[in-house]
Amino acid sequence: MSGKDDYYNRAKQQGYRARSAYKLKQLDETAGLFGPGNTVVDLGAAPGGWLQVAAEEVSDRGTVVGVDRQRIDPLEDHDSVELVRGDLTEASTIDEVVERVGADTGERPVDVVISDMAPNMTGDYDLDHARSVHLARQAFEVADRVLDSGGDLAVKVFDGKDLDDLEADIEEQFEYVRQVRPEASRDSSSELYLVAKNYLTAPVREGDRVEVEIVDIGSEGDGIAKVDGFTLFVSGVEEGDTLEVRVGDVKPNFGFAQPAE
Repeated sequence: MSGKDDYYNRAKQQGYRARSAYKLKQLDETAGLFGPGNTVVDLGAAPGGWLQVAAEEVSDRGTVVGVDRQRIDPLEDHDSVELVRGDLTEASTIDEVVERVGADTGERPVDVVISDMAPNMTGDYDLDHARSVHLARQAFEVADRVLDSGGDLAVKVFDGKDLDDLEADIEEQFEYVRQVRPEASRDSSSELYLVAKNYLTAPVREGDRVEVEIVDIGSEGDGIAKVDGFTLFVSGVEEGDTLEVRVGDVKPNFGFAQPAE
């Protein structure tokens, strides 16, 4: 029996609306996307297979917001799922998603953004690839507006010449990005998923040079400086020093720096 038939039959037997549910399960197993109580936004959610998986993983304590321009039948077994009907290429739909999760209040309440969106296939691979990149950027735009510090993004894209630029742009806003090809993807498919981990809301990025004041010394002996409330650990300094530093590794909630030469 072929792989695609196996996943199709498993979906039917286990009550999932689409075989793609197993792609998300495998992404979660590989990258650790979900946890109980999480808030998840699922873009391009119809017919609802990914909604089912996400709802199972976040449990009744979490919330999953599904978005698609197609109608999605309500998930009767999952009270935690909310639905938004709209086209994500339109700003009004993105604004509605932002409002629905409460991000319009200035908070960033979302733990994970997932997207299985794909373009209508034309048969022209370069065009299909370009359209998939455009949709991935739409998902990235949503993630950039709603993700909490340390949140994750998993987005589908077709392999091709614009992939490196897309990956580089996403990586600027996350601690790291990796490419994942789930086993449940069809053998003939060029699809892959960019999984970006640990969204950065820090006011600095690796390589920045900023002037700071060392306000304290940490338990490991590094100086502690604040940049717009964000903590930088600076090596080789004393409390009370004011100096220019070069930012190194940046994590969601803190970063490291050294005195600039």
